[in-house]
Amino acid sequence: MKKITSIYTALCLTLCGGSATAQDTVVAAADRAPVNDGLPMPGFEITKGDTAIVITDPQVDFLSPSGVTWGVVGKSVMENKTVRNLEHLFKAAHDTGMPMFVSPHYYFPYDHNWKIEGALEVLMHSLHMFDREGPLNLDGFSGSGADWLEQYKQYINNGHTVVTSPHKVYGPDTNDLVLQLRKNGISKVVLAGMSANLCTESHMRELVEQGFDVMIVTDATAAAITEHYDGYAAALTNFRFIASRIDTTETIVAEIKAAF
Repeated sequence: MKKITSIYTALCLTLCGGSATAQDTVVAAADRAPVNDGLPMPGFEITKGDTAIVITDPQVDFLSPSGVTWGVVGKSVMENKTVRNLEHLFKAAHDTGMPMFVSPHYYFPYDHNWKIEGALEVLMHSLHMFDREGPLNLDGFSGSGADWLEQYKQYINNGHTVVTSPHKVYGPDTNDLVLQLRKNGISKVVLAGMSANLCTESHMRELVEQGFDVMIVTDATAAAITEHYDGYAAALTNFRFIASRIDTTETIVAEIKAAF
């Protein structure tokens, strides 16, 4: 293990330049990017024409105190300032013309007939999370748990943001996000949204497998924290291990404005 750690450190020093000391090391957190943490820094540059923002599940059930999951996600959402930071990303894309894609989560009545479900699928269905009357039926949708958070509507329902078909479990394997990105000439994705260790992480994994360059905005996501498990801590580790880069909303918004 010591040999592996030293190899990672050597790679990091080679890629980043300079020498690492205990004082230099910054371990990733929601509000800070990693520095000399013993892992390589592949990097990610926001460039006009091939970079887009993808937001997963910016919906009431995840992000509002009235949502059905607030009891477990609320602490993480509040600590990370997720609602505010997502709005900053939406606004930056809106103001600069940066391509924006939203991958929503909806369940229709027939989805409740599934015979095979994982632990969180059972929980989501029992809470009637993201429920809608049907794919072509908007009865009761406005203001429901499946609806967008109110302050995001001006940025999503603007005729420019691409809203994909819904993902059904966690990842974009079952919707048209990858097709929409490729048809729009996108090869690099700035990823944020809910929930960090479920839909956001699953989107990261599939997009990487599909050949996209992916970075994560660590304080524009959050996750469930229960008595025995911390979903955000689990996600942060995997974000750092898998994505090309992780960084904060403040830094990324500044880079978007500079690039566009």
